Amino acid sequence: MPSTDFVVARNDLQQCKVIETQLPDAAALPDEALLVKVTRFAFTANNITYAVLGDRLKYWQLFPAPEGFGNVPVWGLGEVIASKHPAIAVGEILFGYFPMSTHLVIEAADVGKRALRDAAAHRQGVAPVYNAYTRVSGDPAFAGKQGDYQALLRPLFMLSFLVDDFLAENEFYGAKSVMLSSASSKTAFGLAHLLHASANGIRTIGLTSAGNTPFVKSLGCYDEVVTYDNVTSLPASSAVAYVDMAGNGPLRVTLHRHFGEQMKYSGIIGLTHRRSSPNEPAQELPGAKPQFFFAPDQIRKRTGEWGPAGFSERFGAAWSGFAPNLDQWMKVIQNRGPAAVQRAYLDTLNGRVPPDQGLILSLSE
Repeated sequence: MPSTDFVVARNDLQQCKVIETQLPDAAALPDEALLVKVTRFAFTANNITYAVLGDRLKYWQLFPAPEGFGNVPVWGLGEVIASKHPAIAVGEILFGYFPMSTHLVIEAADVGKRALRDAAAHRQGVAPVYNAYTRVSGDPAFAGKQGDYQALLRPLFMLSFLVDDFLAENEFYGAKSVMLSSASSKTAFGLAHLLHASANGIRTIGLTSAGNTPFVKSLGCYDEVVTYDNVTSLPASSAVAYVDMAGNGPLRVTLHRHFGEQMKYSGIIGLTHRRSSPNEPAQELPGAKPQFFFAPDQIRKRTGEWGPAGFSERFGAAWSGFAPNLDQWMKVIQNRGPAAVQRAYLDTLNGRVPPDQGLILSLSE
C-alpha cells in the first residue's frame, strides 16, 4: 500500500516535496510488526532543530528518504491498522516519534503494558527515547485537545524540565539570573514556568523581538522582558546564565562580550537560527564556554539515579503543574493534507507562525 511522505532537501531546507512510498500489505508484514496510520502530529520550531542537526545527531536515519532528502521527525499519534504482534490489537493508539508521513511500519519489541519499542535496524544507535512508543488507547490525557497538547508540548516541556533540572543540579553555576532567548517559544515558556515556580530565587529574563514582547509579558513567568536590540542595557555586574533556544550566534557574541566573566553558563538548546553555524560554540568568547545541551544525556543520567519510575514521577508532577495553563496562552491550529503540511513547514522554517499558535497536522486529507 502507498504512504504519502513529506520530505525536505538535506542541504537546503527551503526545498521540500511530497512523495509516495510503497509499504507492505497487512498480510505481508514481518512477524511482530505493526502498520500504523499517523493520525496527527505536532510541528514546532523544535522540528526545525531536528532538521538542522539531522546528520550530526542521526535524526535523518530514523525515517529513510530518497538520496539527498530527509523526513523530519515529529511527535504525534498513530493508530495500529494491522498487527502481526499477538499482544497489540488493531485499533490501538500509540504516542511517539513519527515521520511526516501517512503511515509507518514499526518492528515492535520490548512490548509492555504501557509501551513498546521500534527495533528496526536503521533506528538503532540513537537515544532510546526516540524509538519508544506509549500505548495510550483510552487514556483521556491523549484524547482530543489534550492529545494535541501532548504532541505539541510534552516533548518540548520534557526539554524544559531537563534544562531546569540540569541548571538546578549545578546550582545555576553561581548565576543569579537566567536569560532565555526566543522567550516566546514553547520550550522557553516551559522553562520560564519552572524557574518562576521554583524556590531557587533565580531571576528569569526573557529575550525576544519587539513584535513578540506583549505576548511574552502576558505569560506572567518572566521577571523582565528585554528586546534583542536592548540586551546591552542589562547590568553586567551580576552573574548570569544564558539558555539559547535558537542558536543565534551574533546574539551570543553580544551577550558574552557584554557580561564577560559574569557569564557563568552558556547553553545552546536549539538551532532554528539557521544563519548561525552549528560549530560556532568553538569560538573563543569571554565567560563560560558555550556548550550544546543534549537532552538524552540528562535523561540517561537521571534515569540511572532515580530509576525509570522515579523519573516519570518527577516529570509527571512538573507537567501537572504546567498543563492547566495551556488554554490561556495557546490556540491549537489543525490543518490536513499535503498542501497544508507544506505551508505549515515553510511558515515554521521562516518564522511566520505566531507564538500563541500550536500546529497540529496530518498528511491525510
